[in-house]
Amino acid sequence: MKRFFFLVVVLWLASPLVAADVKLAAVFADHMVLQRNKPVPVWGWASPNEKITVTFAGQMHSAVADAQGRWQVQLDQLAASAEPRSLVVSSAAGKLEVKDVLVGEVWLGSGQSNMAMTVSRCRDFAAEKAVAQYPQIRMFQEKSPASATPQTDATGTWTVCSPDTVGGFSATLYFFGRELHRELKVPIGLINSSVGGTPIESWIAADVQARIPELQAAHEASVKAYKNFDVAKAQENYAKALARWREQAEAAKAAGQRPPARPTDPVAAHERRGPPGGLFNGKIHPLIPFAIRGVLWYQGEANTHSPERAALYHHQLQALVTDWRSRWGEELPFAWVQLPNFERPGDGWSLVREGMLRTLQLPNTGMAITIDIGDPKDIHPVNKQEVGRRLALWALGGVYGQKGIATSGPLLAKHTVSEGTIVVSFRHTDGGLQAPGGVKGFEIAGPDMVWKPATARIEGDTVVVFHPDVKKPVAVRYAWASNPTCNLANGRGLPAAPFRILPVPDK
Repeated sequence: MKRFFFLVVVLWLASPLVAADVKLAAVFADHMVLQRNKPVPVWGWASPNEKITVTFAGQMHSAVADAQGRWQVQLDQLAASAEPRSLVVSSAAGKLEVKDVLVGEVWLGSGQSNMAMTVSRCRDFAAEKAVAQYPQIRMFQEKSPASATPQTDATGTWTVCSPDTVGGFSATLYFFGRELHRELKVPIGLINSSVGGTPIESWIAADVQARIPELQAAHEASVKAYKNFDVAKAQENYAKALARWREQAEAAKAAGQRPPARPTDPVAAHERRGPPGGLFNGKIHPLIPFAIRGVLWYQGEANTHSPERAALYHHQLQALVTDWRSRWGEELPFAWVQLPNFERPGDGWSLVREGMLRTLQLPNTGMAITIDIGDPKDIHPVNKQEVGRRLALWALGGVYGQKGIATSGPLLAKHTVSEGTIVVSFRHTDGGLQAPGGVKGFEIAGPDMVWKPATARIEGDTVVVFHPDVKKPVAVRYAWASNPTCNLANGRGLPAAPFRILPVPDK
């Protein structure tokens, strides 16, 4: 009897199903899409010093797990393929098989609630759902929380697009990916790693923020605020605010008016965004170095609440783009959605828009201008179809090299001051500037910096701006308000980005 049990134990230990763990990173899972036309890292964990072999599409690559059990191989460049195939990971311990793997274009989308916002909450959902039969579009939903330290693995699953599943897809990513799929005719993989109500500083590694001079003071203040957050006091204040809100909501309902916005739970928000860099640690770091074509960013609303905070956005967005590119080891194409029209007091909204515009100075970047498709009363505008389309125009023309595509609305190029006017030149006019009914949205100022609504006229690729009372203009701005009246666009109907030109201060 003892010998029988001994043999059972030996056979059990030798079984590949129960021997030392062999694990793939979570993003390598059934229904995934791998990036075409570039090397593809594949990684995971096993017992230290264990040999791992990865087989896919006729390729076979091996590696030995290091002392911590981490292993990584790199597949050679793959051609696009809609043929479902398996990726197999094997070792002396056993075998893992990832099924229904396609090869095409993979994009990472990140940011706050407007990136997280699902197709089910968008315009014309019933109609969109009915036609969402796109089995070659797949989305990985990253579900990890924020973390105080960089995490090694993600949490999530890949979902195949269908009428039954599309409602849970990030709307911006889906409509972007659908345009790419239609034009490129290859599978599309979309990775959604976003969290509502989160500031950009949660998405930038803390050590990066700490060493950038323009961000050091704000970073130190954020670290201190996080450490000193009083949960009990926050809960007490929230309960009071909630009680006041309920009274106001009832009064508004009785008067037939729109109720005020429900107050945000500060404890939930504190946990959701984590410490500075917490969302980078929890939701981006685990995805590196998964092969992707590029990144889409849709965030900024949470950084608009004060001019001082909003003025940092250019430095923060530049830091985020530069650092993520460095960690992926390549100059990834990177585009963002400029904040739309929305009623918010103060200059914070405009300053974040300006920060986004300034960050276009980085190479291989783009911006979807949405000044015309927001909702003044809703921070979550429902027309994500057009947001996705505008991002796709940039990608198709700027990343994939398709000809004849307007990749942006008009962007400020330069200006000249002459005889009481300021002449503003634009790039991306694509068929000429237009402003039906006359140009609206310009203001001009003299040395006293008193802004006056300006008269403006289009001349070729320029706009001539003037005001009879401003004899010596020194500054001009366009659409400088959270919800401006403006109408300048290019020949393809894409709107011009808000901007301002201020006088250079004396040294």
